[in-house]
Amino acid sequence: MTDRFKSIQHFSLAVLCTLSCAFSLAGAYPDHPVHVITPFPAGGAADVVLRLVTQKLSESLGSPFVVENKAGAGGGIGSLFVAKAEPDGYTLLLTSSSAMSINPLLAEKSLYNPFTDFTPIVLIGSSPNVLVVNPKESINTIGDLIAQAKAKPSQFSFASNGAGTLSHLTGELFNQYASVSLLHVPYKGAAPAVADTIGGQVTALFAAYASVNPMVKAGKLKMIGVTSLNRLEITPDVPTLSESGLKGFESNQWWGLYGPPAMSGSVVARLNSEMNKILSNKETKKRFAEESIELMGGTPSQLTQYLRADYSKWEKVIKNANIKNQ
Repeated sequence: MTDRFKSIQHFSLAVLCTLSCAFSLAGAYPDHPVHVITPFPAGGAADVVLRLVTQKLSESLGSPFVVENKAGAGGGIGSLFVAKAEPDGYTLLLTSSSAMSINPLLAEKSLYNPFTDFTPIVLIGSSPNVLVVNPKESINTIGDLIAQAKAKPSQFSFASNGAGTLSHLTGELFNQYASVSLLHVPYKGAAPAVADTIGGQVTALFAAYASVNPMVKAGKLKMIGVTSLNRLEITPDVPTLSESGLKGFESNQWWGLYGPPAMSGSVVARLNSEMNKILSNKETKKRFAEESIELMGGTPSQLTQYLRADYSKWEKVIKNANIKNQ
């Protein structure tokens, strides 16, 4: 009986040691650098979000959060890299609606499933587009644009950063809400789209606030609407499209933090908790507001719910506009 009792003691101690080590390891996360992948090139709004978030995470968790740009295939290359990574919490994906809501719908053969190939961690924030027109146009309001586009449908167009981009789909959403047919003119990026709107080659452009604000201030573009449901704090005089006759109109670029599938629940909880602290910080909110980004936060399941709603919306827009796979 004594030998049996000793065996049970040894086994119990071994189990307790294993559990203790497991909890210790989970509690120690992160104990070496974490690689945060962005599936887009350096520069732009995604980089602003990425740099600020990784800096704050490095400070709060005491280990470096290292940024890596893995661009290509509309966000597919970097996203797939994370989907296949070890689920240990040391490879994360900071991505946007372009890669999660739009690319899977438009890719001829999507490299990943946004709902099953990742572990959701937290919804970071969102930013609307603004609608700008050439100041030489006799268009001062959303109502003006709709009325004139209906009166002379062949004379009005909208630029985009490229086929299948958020600026493109926002323009198609506008056509559907306003029952107009602005001609879509795709460009290779924001810069040439902005340039041709200034030059009068196209009538209007849905663009990120940061990419057009300098031109608006210089009087080269006229900002007549914003695509969020609420007005921006930095442009309180610019009405939303929703309050300008297109009730419920909303189009936002959003960013979220994900990991590979089957990540540890304790690591997800640790990251989610730290991110919510960062996102609720007044200084952080102020810095993001300067880029017209509203911070959000919440639980992993709320990120999934937000993705599902956004995915469903763009799926309908793409179908109604008969946009083909890219």
